[in-house]
Amino acid sequence: MYTLKSLPFEMFSLEPFIDTHTIGLHHYKHELSYLNNLNKILEKYNLNNKYRIEELYSHLNEFKDEDKNDLIFYLGGVINHELYWQSINPYNKEIPQDKLLDAIKEKFGSFDNMWEEFKTLVTTLKGSGYVFLVKNQNNVIDLISTSNQDSPYLFNLTPLFCIDLWEHAYYINYENDKLKYFENFKILANFNYANKNFN
Repeated sequence: MYTLKSLPFEMFSLEPFIDTHTIGLHHYKHELSYLNNLNKILEKYNLNNKYRIEELYSHLNEFKDEDKNDLIFYLGGVINHELYWQSINPYNKEIPQDKLLDAIKEKFGSFDNMWEEFKTLVTTLKGSGYVFLVKNQNNVIDLISTSNQDSPYLFNLTPLFCIDLWEHAYYINYENDKLKYFENFKILANFNYANKNFN
């Protein structure tokens, strides 16, 4: 069975931008629920820990149609949250560096331009979902938004960085003001994971 990964920071440490109660609900209620439901499906197929969790997207044909949609939803609920926690940090707020920074400049012109496009995707996303910084198989980067718990892995893209735009991620603190949530998310943004995994 897959287990819930520890947060890379203390729950209280994101205040005042994201309060402790929200982090607790988000991690120990929502994410854990996705994980438990994912494990139930994998147990049904005797696939406990047979693959690295992200490799499950390459083995969807091993699941019956009646389970596939639920698997994709719960799998995304785990993987997307794990990346979200890696994308924010009150202590180690690393910016894009070296080859990732070069790729951002090539694609968007500048890091600031990337944030502007990121903001546009955040504010125009309808319903629940995420905005991701991704790379394709040729290490070309892009920004995409996905609905619900769809992961870039479904589209043969590797996610590097993301913001969670489900209401449970921000509503207690920001109500329906996604733009204010995004602006404070930028303050906490951490590209350490993205820098390490770009290549």
